[in-house]
Amino acid sequence: RAMFAEYAAELADPEQRRLYEEEVAALERERGVEVRFVHPAPGYVLRTSQAGSRRCYLNICSNPHIAEPRARPEPGGHRWALPYSLAPGREELGRGGHRRLVYDVVFHPAALRLAARSARFRRLLSDTALEAVERHCSVQLDRANAAVLRRAKYKGVPQAPVIRTPL
Repeated sequence: RAMFAEYAAELADPEQRRLYEEEVAALERERGVEVRFVHPAPGYVLRTSQAGSRRCYLNICSNPHIAEPRARPEPGGHRWALPYSLAPGREELGRGGHRRLVYDVVFHPAALRLAARSARFRRLLSDTALEAVERHCSVQLDRANAAVLRRAKYKGVPQAPVIRTPL
């Protein structure tokens, strides 16, 4: 028990996490790959269900490593390019021991600032996140009943996915 408690404390230590990330980056650089850890900053949470029965949450987060949103004028409005990073879904325990699926969709902080100012842009960001999870994770989400949780900024324990680019 003491060894496990020591291990858990080491994992929670920010200094140890920083050292771990530096070591991983150095090992990947030797293999010819640049690694950047994407630490998601909380934004807002969408609650929906997967396959009509299983509760599911989408954390809409931000990180400056993601490219900025760009608008291109077109007849009748603008066409937005919204780059994002999607971490694989994970199962977490919620209240009462119920399992829930959690997905992190990470955008540039400018996208979340625009979403905070405009309800239409927030809807665009939410639709993009729902579409991303459906396409890349091969799941069917209940879009009609997707709702923004009022007081929640993030569900679950934050995990830092990795962006790999060849050197």
